[in-house]
Amino acid sequence: MRAAFYEARHEVAVHEAPEPEPGPKDILIRVHACGICGTDQHIYDGDFGGPFPMIGGHELAGEVVAVGPEIVEDIRVGQRVAVNPNVFCGSCFYCRRGQMNHCLRWSAIGVTRDGGFADYVVAPEANVYPVGDMDYETAAFIEPISCVVYGLRRLRIPEGANALIYGAGPIGLLMLQLVANGGASGVAVVDLKQDKLDLARALGAHDAVLAGSGADDALREISPLGFDVVIDCTGVPAVVEHMFTHVRNEGKLLFFGVNPTEARIAVSPYDVYRKDLEILGSFALRFTFHDAFALLQAGAVDVAPLLSDRLPIDRFPEALRLAASGDALKVQIQPQ
Repeated sequence: MRAAFYEARHEVAVHEAPEPEPGPKDILIRVHACGICGTDQHIYDGDFGGPFPMIGGHELAGEVVAVGPEIVEDIRVGQRVAVNPNVFCGSCFYCRRGQMNHCLRWSAIGVTRDGGFADYVVAPEANVYPVGDMDYETAAFIEPISCVVYGLRRLRIPEGANALIYGAGPIGLLMLQLVANGGASGVAVVDLKQDKLDLARALGAHDAVLAGSGADDALREISPLGFDVVIDCTGVPAVVEHMFTHVRNEGKLLFFGVNPTEARIAVSPYDVYRKDLEILGSFALRFTFHDAFALLQAGAVDVAPLLSDRLPIDRFPEALRLAASGDALKVQIQPQ
């Protein structure tokens, strides 16, 4: 099969690889769509994931081509499926508390083990979700949506709150749609690209602000006392630090974008104390795959405008550069 490998830090290559063989409780999937996200760039930079060499790709959907002999769920050859990439042991301290995304033996398909930038991928039975007749490129969005759903469960936005989202990339635009439909009275979005802000407005943003020297004044005009909820979807440390400028007293901040592991920001403990702030993180997902599928199936989230580029495996290096450039939205590798 053809597969795209992270060979080493800042080194990728596409070449032939043996077709993976499913174990007794595994499912072999022919990949039809696999999205590139910010985590893939962090793997490329050597900040996260591995060990190398490794096939990346964790936002994936495809067709079941073989099932292990000990499969007990009703998963059949020929079904369309999406894959939850997060694999946990079920028996460690965190798993026994229901905090599976913090499993002490956590691994992830396409992050720490071979993933979906290939013709075929193997996934454990528990990680495979039938998606009916949903098309593959839409089903590949279930994983990022499930991450957003988990983040919003952590955040618990009060009804009637106003919200500010930094970043109008694919994740920011998914976040926008769920926040706007989840009881917020208004959502403002900040981004560097006007075309992304135009799309944000079309998808439900009440205000769209171009990042730059005039952004702070524009945000103060929109909400002079700040915002009840401020969410970062950029993964840029300077932006995360700046979130505190526009959070209202007793407000909430969600660090959702993936920052570099070595990044540090300056935070005023006094401001956190004096303003009664809540600061939340959100890692991966936790039992939110079904809910993400339901939202997508019901049309509560529109992903069609977010998919900007479809490339074959052999163009993976180009696809990775395009996804990192900021000029594209969601870039998918579509092997079949």
